[in-house]
Amino acid sequence: MWHLLIILAILSLHLNAEDPYRFFTWNITYAPIYPLGVRQQGILINGQFPGPDIYAVTNDNIIVNVYNNLPHPFLLSWILSRPRIPVPFPEPDGDITLLIGDWYKTNHNVLKSILDQGKMLASPDGILINGRGNNSAWFTVEPGKTYRLRISNVGLRDSLNFRIQGHEMKLVEVEGTHTVQTTISSLDVHVGQSYSVLVTADQPAQDYYIAVSTRFTDQVLTTTAVLHYSNSRKPVSGPPPPGPTTDIQWSLNQARSIRTNLTASGPRPNPQGSYHYGQINVTRTIRLANLPGMVNGKQRYAVNGVSFVQADTPLKLADYYNISGVFRVGSISDYPPRGRGIRLDTSVMGADYRAFVEIVFENRENITQSWHLDGYSFFVVGMDGGSWTPSSRKQYNLVDAVSRSTTQVYPKSWTAIYVALDNVGMWNLRSEYWARQYLGQQFYLRVYTPVRSFRDEYPIPHNALLCGRADGKRS
Repeated sequence: MWHLLIILAILSLHLNAEDPYRFFTWNITYAPIYPLGVRQQGILINGQFPGPDIYAVTNDNIIVNVYNNLPHPFLLSWILSRPRIPVPFPEPDGDITLLIGDWYKTNHNVLKSILDQGKMLASPDGILINGRGNNSAWFTVEPGKTYRLRISNVGLRDSLNFRIQGHEMKLVEVEGTHTVQTTISSLDVHVGQSYSVLVTADQPAQDYYIAVSTRFTDQVLTTTAVLHYSNSRKPVSGPPPPGPTTDIQWSLNQARSIRTNLTASGPRPNPQGSYHYGQINVTRTIRLANLPGMVNGKQRYAVNGVSFVQADTPLKLADYYNISGVFRVGSISDYPPRGRGIRLDTSVMGADYRAFVEIVFENRENITQSWHLDGYSFFVVGMDGGSWTPSSRKQYNLVDAVSRSTTQVYPKSWTAIYVALDNVGMWNLRSEYWARQYLGQQFYLRVYTPVRSFRDEYPIPHNALLCGRADGKRS
């Protein structure tokens, strides 16, 4: 049994004596699950699939004791909201979490074995909504009331479109950023992304389809859930609402239309003490190109020609305790190489604390990419088809670009972000396409300052279990 102590000071740079602590215990186990009607080995948290919610407010200090009973490491990802920060819309009558994602009927250890053999995975078998298959999830609403739906794509590879039969949605939030409120009939949610929409139960009393379908895939997978009016006497009827056109341009236009609500009363990202991110001097440009290829007869994926391989020691521990021989800063370059060769390495890119950086994701492939940066939110300043050039900056949104932590890059396209490196640490920048991430499409960004201060970074907890070459070391 591994015991991992995770301490999160949510949305607070300094711990205050009066800030409350909330303690949680999570036990990670295997158990049989049947999400698509087939028995599978599932990963459960406290016996639940999907796992439990954590309810907290701004400045709460969250302590989660995680007991990993699995025979392999367990990764946690966090989706945060900030209830104490004023929201630019009336308090909803209810709050509904919707976890959507593609799913394989094959057990995850078998999928891993296929990848370890250097083979490609087949397409997913279906889509789940809150861990359930077609028409298995029900959400009850009261007539006339408005609900906040928090929608997250927690799948392995496919972009998804979300829509509700007979209902409009008002987009209000993206990964912690309040957006200009726009009314939409459907929403593209790429892997790893989260959105909030407001939906009012203002239609005739009956049941309605909630539909989710894959985007930009040869075979379109669709699943449905049910929006159930509490006074409904009529089941769902008719076909589920159709998705948008398969044209990339529709999705690109929707993505560009999502902008930060500058009139919202809550705090906004404030890089270098200025809310005007478009007026800050960029100190460095990093161009990142994803690339598939074969290494020693096996399928691999790379960033700037380097396919990431795990070290024998967690990189954060190796960096914190100055353990040599685990990684090398600069093992991945700022620009794509000219050739198409791929090499294996534990790729780490160095960066200066408090630098303001432009990162351009260049996707020369025919599939939609999704990228996530741990430890940061960034401004998505531009995206377009074709190749990025310095003149592409002329079309950047330097006024009200949305700040988020996961962005998409469309086929044969680019996406540019600005990020203020104000969080010291070793941060993973990765593809959210799980197979590509596992086979090397990721690296670590080491944001460094020579001054070791609690102001910049909290120490590793004294009761943390150390492993690899860090075993036995203490600060």
